[in-house]
Amino acid sequence: MYPNWILQRAYLTPLRSALTYEGQTWTFQELNELSMKRARQLTALGIKQKDRIAIMGPSTTGLVVMIYACMHLQCEMVMLNRRLSRSEIAYQLEDSEAVTVLVADEDAEKIPTNTLSYHLFSTVENSFEQVVDIAKEWTLTQTTSIMYTSGTTGFPKGVRQTVGNHQASATASVLNLGLQADDTWLCAVPLFHISGFSILVRSLLYGNKVQLYENFDADAIAQNIIEGAATYMSVVAVTLERILHALEQRNALASPQFKMLLAGGGPVPKDYLTRASALNLAVAQTYGMTETSSQTATLASEDAMQKIGSAGKPLFFNQIKISEPNAQGEGEICIRGPHVTPGYIGRFAQKSSTIEGWLHTGDIGYMDEDGYLFVVDRRADLIISGGENIYPAEIENVLLAHSAVQEAGVCGMDHPQWGQVPIAFVVLKEQISIELLHAFCQLKLAKYKVPKEIIVIDELPRNGANKLLRRKLVELLPSDI
Repeated sequence: MYPNWILQRAYLTPLRSALTYEGQTWTFQELNELSMKRARQLTALGIKQKDRIAIMGPSTTGLVVMIYACMHLQCEMVMLNRRLSRSEIAYQLEDSEAVTVLVADEDAEKIPTNTLSYHLFSTVENSFEQVVDIAKEWTLTQTTSIMYTSGTTGFPKGVRQTVGNHQASATASVLNLGLQADDTWLCAVPLFHISGFSILVRSLLYGNKVQLYENFDADAIAQNIIEGAATYMSVVAVTLERILHALEQRNALASPQFKMLLAGGGPVPKDYLTRASALNLAVAQTYGMTETSSQTATLASEDAMQKIGSAGKPLFFNQIKISEPNAQGEGEICIRGPHVTPGYIGRFAQKSSTIEGWLHTGDIGYMDEDGYLFVVDRRADLIISGGENIYPAEIENVLLAHSAVQEAGVCGMDHPQWGQVPIAFVVLKEQISIELLHAFCQLKLAKYKVPKEIIVIDELPRNGANKLLRRKLVELLPSDI
């Protein structure tokens, strides 16, 4: 058995600053008291311990307290991405079989109209309280969070992350980065993503403060880095570039107190690393996924220029191997360790997450002679746009649902701001305007998944088995888009 993280942290360092948001700061003791109250209010509304519930809201103190309240109740939290469309959210609610939804008032309109049960944050916060016995200990196998990741079939998979997964990830990270009592994590990534959620976990386990931003604000974050008010931050390439630009515009350097930017969600361009170095800004490239509760490998900042393009070495408890490598040593990246998910829920509940203990990522990569991981392609067809993973099959399934579309294929096109954007190719059964197809996609998909362009062609490239060859779609991209 392991201690309830929130109770234990409030016991060990009650008066230490835990969270800062919009100029206000809460201690660990205050967050514990608020979340205990919220747990009693949730209980009064009929939510039972260990229920599976869904949560959606912006990254604010209200969401943090609601998450901690659900942790106190040992609920399995389905973290809903508030950028998704109603139909995408409806799928996750149906697949997860969550008993209710806790939703921030400003996000109420995003909840599908046929949702049977949901509670606004304001309803919970103004509810009566009911006594509940908060567990002082948790088991390693207890599911804490569930996050949906797009599947290669086009159907998102609900990934379970346990107490043990999160603890192993946080422990491996701290063994890599080190720990000081005054460290502060600047969090400008959504809390519904594994990158944001893991920052909260690390805060509870390390006793460090989180500087929380509801939205990414390059100017405010640059000022924070200049002043040294934070020590660590997680970014993707597109947000890293915005921070670099903001610092360069001010002709300012990062404070010596700011230690590291952890960059995930795809490779970091060499130019960004060079610019960061000129600003005294250390950048550590990382590799991880929802199934591994954040980082699996991290490149030390001192190796950034010598091992450009590498995601580094596996963290202390983690193992990486390359399955069935070709002559160049490239093969599927496989991961083993205590941070790997035990499995999925819903339609993929019977699918094993590992084969003989190894998670087969579908990503292609190689290890160099020094043991550094290089990711060649994040899944054969995966599109990474602004750090968000987009599977072509998911967009294709939406397009194929339209009566005018006979066939659909999607690939990624390089984009100077977002890294990549999705481009769709369609074979039509009947004439329809591109504008109507775009409007159809906007109803069914998150904004970042909507194809940048939809191109009508006579036939899609396929192999002898009639399988779509998405890699050939790239060759069909017009030069003028």
